[in-house]
Amino acid sequence: MITLVHDGKPIIESTLICEYLDDTFPEPRLMPTDPWQRALMRVWTKAVDEGLHEGITEISFSAVFRERMKNMPAELRESRFRNIGDPRRRDRFKSTFELGVQSPFGLYAVAAYERAFGALEAALAEGGPWILGGQATLADIALMPYVARLDYLGLLEAWTENRPHIGDWWAQTQEWPSFKRGLRERVSEDEFAEMRTHGPKIRTEVAALVAGLRHAEHPPTI
Repeated sequence: MITLVHDGKPIIESTLICEYLDDTFPEPRLMPTDPWQRALMRVWTKAVDEGLHEGITEISFSAVFRERMKNMPAELRESRFRNIGDPRRRDRFKSTFELGVQSPFGLYAVAAYERAFGALEAALAEGGPWILGGQATLADIALMPYVARLDYLGLLEAWTENRPHIGDWWAQTQEWPSFKRGLRERVSEDEFAEMRTHGPKIRTEVAALVAGLRHAEHPPTI
């Protein structure tokens, strides 16, 4: 759990921390002042909290951490599973270890991103260049780390091919100085190399799951 301590008072959860920081240090303003726009912003941060965060855990586990656990002695691996206190979380990781992205939880993760990217393309096509229009907001910032992880794993194009507005959004995001300082420059070259090595191994499976969802579902919404 992420915790911020400011003036001796703890604030937990990344979304709440972002809102607290914007209220406390409002320059530059990253939350809209208009109530309706602020509600739209929170639709995106809610999507991160309720689907994308858990989803990237499953995808990252399938691509990278599963490889690490395969190489562990069986006793150590079982000890790691026992040490996961939340039974639901433990079951997810066991399923993903056994089946990779073909686990039901892998499908749920891929579906969460398909919904989000479908809605993101539509939002950017309607306005842009940022999610809520001309200014970056916490809606954009909330998505950035999750899109970055997919990109670093070499998996992003499974969702963004033929979604040009997302490509433009992601290109400008990577040039944003705050993104470079706050995220990209904090990823070590060893971590980056590991993601680039193992992520593409599941690319075909992920692309097939995305294609199946597109044939089966109505246009996604957040």
